[in-house]
Amino acid sequence: MKLSARKTGRAAVIAGLAILSFALVSFFCTANPGSAQTAYADNGAGQPIGAESISFLEGMQKANRSVARYILPVVVTLDVVETRTVSNNQMEGFPWFFFGNPRGEDQDGEGKQREYKSEGLGSGVIVRKVGKTYYVLTNQHVAGKANEISVKLYDGREFTGKLIGGDERKDIALVSFESSDDSIPVAKLGDSDTVQTGDICFAVGSPLGYMSSITQGIVSAVGRSGGPNGNINDFIQTDAAINQGNSGGPLVNIYGEVIGINAWIASSTGGSQGLGFSIPINNVKKAIDDFIASGKIKYGWLGVSLIEADKDALASLGISGKKGALASQVFIGSPADKGGLLPGDFVVSLNGKEVRAVDQLVRDVGDLASGATARFGVIRNGKSMDLVVKIEERNETTVTDSSKLWPGFYPYVITDDVRKQLKLDAKLKGILVANVQTKSPAAIMGLQSGDVITKVNDRDVTTLAEFYSRLADRSLKEIWFDVVREGQTISTMRFKR
Repeated sequence: MKLSARKTGRAAVIAGLAILSFALVSFFCTANPGSAQTAYADNGAGQPIGAESISFLEGMQKANRSVARYILPVVVTLDVVETRTVSNNQMEGFPWFFFGNPRGEDQDGEGKQREYKSEGLGSGVIVRKVGKTYYVLTNQHVAGKANEISVKLYDGREFTGKLIGGDERKDIALVSFESSDDSIPVAKLGDSDTVQTGDICFAVGSPLGYMSSITQGIVSAVGRSGGPNGNINDFIQTDAAINQGNSGGPLVNIYGEVIGINAWIASSTGGSQGLGFSIPINNVKKAIDDFIASGKIKYGWLGVSLIEADKDALASLGISGKKGALASQVFIGSPADKGGLLPGDFVVSLNGKEVRAVDQLVRDVGDLASGATARFGVIRNGKSMDLVVKIEERNETTVTDSSKLWPGFYPYVITDDVRKQLKLDAKLKGILVANVQTKSPAAIMGLQSGDVITKVNDRDVTTLAEFYSRLADRSLKEIWFDVVREGQTISTMRFKR
């Protein structure tokens, strides 16, 4: 059959394109053999690694191995069991009917109490040996409430652990185990005050149950504040990988010395994102002795309520260019009160050491022994002075008794933002009342959060300096306030001092 000229031309074009495509494929396959050939791992690379580079890398590898050999035997894995008791009502949503009672009530309709065991895993580091007793430092959130503890050593041996004590404020706990083997090593504690940003460090522990794991990174920052559950520590930040199970394990420097206890991570996924935080070891050295001696940390107590003073507060106090902590309230009869410390004093030093932040001062006071005398540098009414205070031991019953807290609330500066948020009159001047403490003098006088104090004993107050100066006037045998509340001016009851 004969084809038309148009069909013959089309066929020729298609044939030509096919030949061209084949030629192009052949060309690229020839020009790029890797796309058409299989390469095997033992074919070798092109350029060999230089001897100088190999020597340098071998030195690094040798150093890493040395640190690992030194530190791994002093790091343990802790298997902990905590027995908790809860009512069935607290476990709503759990299919208790599988256990025979869909509502968890007895015949009288009262909710029953049930016990369940919560198991966890963390890490620890051996920090002390006394006779046949070895002491393991870890986090309070790992072992602080454990009923059963198993201590697993690097060599696989397992011992029954005993909880010596735990402390939530510093998130540390001490566990002991008994062994007659004198060859079990004890970690060397370093000096965390010398740690600097950029230092090489290693995180050791049992992340996600993988025992005796070690990761390397650098110190990303020091002196980090914050942390969960009201922790009073500052923290060493590192990018060394830290995951669940690393808690309680050590952060180690290049000399194999423990410089921190890994405590928590900042993560949006629950896994390591290079934001790990460790408690500086210097923060807890004294605590080890306290735990062994008495099973608890003995904190020094000053008897003040400290807050950070922002730039508005400092300006209202007439202070500029200073770091420190504001003693906004003082416990009546406390060491601070006896030593002459007053509400409104701005603490700038303790025993000659500069105060940089509130948490730092809290830690430093807490590390003072009961009965010790301490010298506090303060600024009062724009003047610097030193006060000598005899420290007492912190007692939780005392520090939670707000009936002794004077004046019993946090006074704040009325800024433009505060004025706008609370819809205060533009002409209103005074001190904002916040966080009135239950049973405190302020509560007894009738103050409420949101009140604006305009006068103290009939004298106007417009700044924090004026307010605290009036409170400090010892010639006043009683104190009362004029306040503006919901647009109305009222006077409080009088408080006799």
